[in-house]
Amino acid sequence: MYIGEVAGRVVSTVKTEGLKNIPLLVVQLIEKGRRTKMIVAADSTGQAGRGDLVYLIGSEHAAQVFRRALVPSDASIAGIIDTYHIAFPNDNDIN
Repeated sequence: MYIGEVAGRVVSTVKTEGLKNIPLLVVQLIEKGRRTKMIVAADSTGQAGRGDLVYLIGSEHAAQVFRRALVPSDASIAGIIDTYHIAFPNDNDIN
């Protein structure tokens, strides 16, 4: 599972049957608190927009978030993040 920020939309006039009526969004991945590469993800929520933090599922599992059929996708938005908290251990903590 990945976290990212929606940066924009992809407009495609020709799509495979499984991707019809599914928004394709450009998402900038966030790893270890830093923005990294951009990817295109199929939006299973249909509600994500620019600036939203989202969580994504990758690889063959990305197609499984769509209930109606398998969708040819390497990355799918599974949900929109409302809030999050990251706890960083203190340097003095014992692991």
